[in-house]
Amino acid sequence: MKGRLYLIPSPLGDNDPAEVLPASTLAKARELKCFVVEEIRTARRFLSRAGLKGHIEELEFHELNEHTDVAEVEAMSELFEKGDVGLISEAGLPAVADPGAALVDLCHRKGLEVVPMVGPSSLMLALMASGLNGQSFAFCGYLPAKTDERRNALKECEKRSRSLHQSQIIIETPYRNDAFFADLLQCLSPHTRLTVAADITLPSQYIVTKSIEEWRRKPASIGKRPCVFIVLA
Repeated sequence: MKGRLYLIPSPLGDNDPAEVLPASTLAKARELKCFVVEEIRTARRFLSRAGLKGHIEELEFHELNEHTDVAEVEAMSELFEKGDVGLISEAGLPAVADPGAALVDLCHRKGLEVVPMVGPSSLMLALMASGLNGQSFAFCGYLPAKTDERRNALKECEKRSRSLHQSQIIIETPYRNDAFFADLLQCLSPHTRLTVAADITLPSQYIVTKSIEEWRRKPASIGKRPCVFIVLA
C-alpha cells in the first residue's frame, strides 16, 4: 500500500506550536518519519518544538522550494513507496501561496491520498479580524516587485473590489512592507478601507482597519514583520 501525503501546518511565527496547532495535528507530525519541506533548518526547529526534540536525526527531509525543478518534484513520488509523507511550509498552511502545491498536484496525478491537517492561515485570520467583506473575497497573492507595475496592480485590485464589493487579500515580502504600504496610501482612494494585519497569533500582533484617508493621517510602522493587507473599495 502506498503512503499518503499529510499537509502539516506550522506556526506563523516563533511561538509554541501547541498555542496554534491542535493536538491531533501535532500527534500526526510526531508519527511521520519523512518530510518534504520548504527549508530544512526551519522545519527541524518546528518539529523539535512540536515534541520530536532528540529524534530529529532519525527523520528524512527533502526540500521543495522555488528552486526545485519539475524533475525533482516528479522524483518525490518514490517517497510514497516507503510510507506516509508530511509536507511543511515555512509558516502557516502548506500549498497555499507555497511551492508545496506542486507536490499536492503530483499526488493527485498519481492517485495518492492527500490529508489536510488543521492549523493557522494568516489569510483567513486576517480576513476574520478585518471587519471587511468575508462573504466575497479574492486572494491576489504577491503583486509585481517593480514599483510602476505594483502600483498599476493595486489600482486594478481597487477597481475590482469596487466593482464586485469584494475584499482583496494581498501579501508582500516582509522587507518590502513599508514601500508597499506607502504605495497603498499613494494609489488608493481616500474612502477605500485597508486592513493591516502583522505578526498574526504572536504577542506583537497588530490588526487594524481604517480608511486610506485615516491611514494617511496616522501611518503604520510595519517593518519586516510578516503581514497581510486587505483592501475593500
